[in-house]
Amino acid sequence: MNAGTELLEKHYINRSNWLRASVLGANDGILSTASIAIGVAAATDNREAIVLASLAGLVAGALSMSAGEYVSVSSQTDIEKADIAREKNELEVIPDVELRELARIYEERGVKKETALEVARQLTEHNALEAHMRDELGINEFSQAKPLQAALASGASFTVGGLLPLLTSLFLPVQQMVFYQYGFAILFLILLGATAAKTGGSPVWKAILRITFWGTVAMGLTALVGFFFGVNT
Repeated sequence: MNAGTELLEKHYINRSNWLRASVLGANDGILSTASIAIGVAAATDNREAIVLASLAGLVAGALSMSAGEYVSVSSQTDIEKADIAREKNELEVIPDVELRELARIYEERGVKKETALEVARQLTEHNALEAHMRDELGINEFSQAKPLQAALASGASFTVGGLLPLLTSLFLPVQQMVFYQYGFAILFLILLGATAAKTGGSPVWKAILRITFWGTVAMGLTALVGFFFGVNT
């Protein structure tokens, strides 16, 4: 390595918002649609009924996921904006108190008192609001909520995930539909879990075990409901 070359660490926190929404949407799309298809397939061997139920679940789920994510993240955004406005007002009204508060935060993190006060003073001179947002409120450019981005990511990923069980309902033999749906859903979930773990830099095997276990539980319970309330068509 050359003397002037800098070694940059690779971090993944900047991906957390959209990755969480996308993984949640795709996971829910696969699991919800497959579970609906399994439940109906356990009750009847009518392909039209299975396909219709899968399609209805996909559309309703995608819209619900988008709306729910938008409302949820918007609420978080409202709280963040209120806290930022309150902090901005306090910086204008009681700047000395805010300076000492910032210094105390650095002291609690292990910085010496004199150094903490100097750091707080320099950061306040540079950008007081940014310093308090980051170190007092825990808000930064990576963690700040983005409602529209989260809603679109969730809805789109749910749709992509839900298309996989729908295609299974359309083209694979209806007599063994329960087993086909379960097998392909688990395969899709494993691929999703592994991809998400690699993208986020977390252990792959943990993601696979977690997603396989809970996917099996969800689809197994839905199949039991279908068998229990089975109908003749």
